[in-house]
Amino acid sequence: MSFNLQQLEMFCAIVGAGSLGRAAHVLGLTQPALSRAIKRLEESVGGILFERHTTGMHLTQLGQALLPHALSLQREAKQARDELDALRGLSKGVIKVGAVGSIASLVLPLAVAGVLEKWPNLRVEIIEGVWDRLAEGLLTHEIDLALGTSGMETDGVAAIADCCWTDLSYVVAGNDHPLRGKDKITLAETLELRWALTPAGTGPYLHLKETFAKAGLPMPEIAVESRSVTVLKSLVARCGFVGWMSGPMFDTERKAGLIDALPVEGLKAPRTLMAFRRRQGILPTPATRLLDELRNLAGSLQSFSPHPSSADNVSPHYSSR
Repeated sequence: MSFNLQQLEMFCAIVGAGSLGRAAHVLGLTQPALSRAIKRLEESVGGILFERHTTGMHLTQLGQALLPHALSLQREAKQARDELDALRGLSKGVIKVGAVGSIASLVLPLAVAGVLEKWPNLRVEIIEGVWDRLAEGLLTHEIDLALGTSGMETDGVAAIADCCWTDLSYVVAGNDHPLRGKDKITLAETLELRWALTPAGTGPYLHLKETFAKAGLPMPEIAVESRSVTVLKSLVARCGFVGWMSGPMFDTERKAGLIDALPVEGLKAPRTLMAFRRRQGILPTPATRLLDELRNLAGSLQSFSPHPSSADNVSPHYSSR
């Protein structure tokens, strides 16, 4: 079996366009020329790739099996061309990274600033979201690095073991919350409060559930679910809700006097953050620049501790592993 990237480009173009005529127009070819090229590809793979219908071209089972590999090879070829062009000075490299909200709030901006100081010609594209969004982005090549909590490896996503750090999570409330005047509260007392949190199955939700379970308590009832960090912070800061956030996630709001950790007695809730990549393929050079910066940063995150809160046991801090 032998085929070339041009044939795979034609194959993917037909899939995308839905018909031979539209694909030929997109590629700037005549329809007979494209038909002959696909015929040669079918001869090479040893079977029919498309069924011809009046409504267009439909993939056969063989075509469906070929499609993900064809798309992957196209992406790898584009990545190779981009990196070679960057080395020749013909284009700028692009770092494509995704992060959960807490990392996007502090660690990622610090790493990006460090990279661009050393490599000013690089450009950075960032998406923020919960883990399922980031994992999808890795597999579809929308991003090349994902930053999230540990334990999220899959068949297609691998953790980068030497790039990890830890932080602590807290029960947080607005600075005018009725419980703010108490020196200490118990975790059980928070069960009666109005909670705003990310949906079930997300990292913060699972971490909160684990924390309450360790204390022998049920999961609190969640009044508002949202994947938006902005919405969750607004509910906590302005509407009397409580939330569950890591130190970096509300550091800016804490300094502004909007949100702070509640003094929950005995609460210690660490978690491990990591970088992830696709298991298959080569990590693009721009992404390795950011990864190196994250590794360096992870080794010195202790120095980025914010000022202590009024109670030592709720003082946000970050430490490296």
